[in-house]
Amino acid sequence: MAGSLEKMTVTAYADQSFSAPAGKPYSVWINPASYVHKYLILYNNRQAQGSNGNSPDFNRMGPENVSFELTFDATGVVPSPLAGVSAAPSDGIVSQIDAFKAVVIAFNGKIHSPNYVMLAWADLQFQCRLESLDISYTMFMPDGNPLRAKAQCSFAGFTSEAQLAKKANKSSPDMSHWVTVEAGDTLPLLCHRIYGSSTWYIRVAEANGLMDFRRLVPGTSLLFPPIAGGVS
Repeated sequence: MAGSLEKMTVTAYADQSFSAPAGKPYSVWINPASYVHKYLILYNNRQAQGSNGNSPDFNRMGPENVSFELTFDATGVVPSPLAGVSAAPSDGIVSQIDAFKAVVIAFNGKIHSPNYVMLAWADLQFQCRLESLDISYTMFMPDGNPLRAKAQCSFAGFTSEAQLAKKANKSSPDMSHWVTVEAGDTLPLLCHRIYGSSTWYIRVAEANGLMDFRRLVPGTSLLFPPIAGGVS
């Protein structure tokens, strides 16, 4: 219906591709008043001896982060979103907070970690995992159950390796690449695969702080920095 209030939903997923919801989405009772979507770009700050300033080289896109404050309230000031429920629950906001925590912070034994999370609210469609949750309780019932709380939430953006591979143009030497070392890989071989020339292995070793580039450990992630102008 036009003009109806759209609530932020938080959905748990048990897989990195966000294709297997782990239960029903959680719909917040009160939308956040605002949220912060933080982007980060990482650079290698190189400064030549005697120069007056830095000449940062692009390294890679850093992680995204979304943070906001949620209000949980069972004082009756805010109508309950549950159909047919008008009175405050007997446990105050305990059930509300437990339901939210079950989605974002509870340990999922199937994946041996907390869930992957999708935040959805209008234009905000954010794949992520919970980074931190700080809950401040501010009003209580006579029996001690909380009636009101504010939760500071921070979520770190998540992109699977498969999704990253789709976004990356692995044949382009002027872009940064992250590569997971496999058995039998050598640095010159990987450089030839990415840059079209094995002669860049020293630069790649320096970018990754490798003391012995001849022995690569399978499973290690290596950064292959961009080469200005490509490979001639």
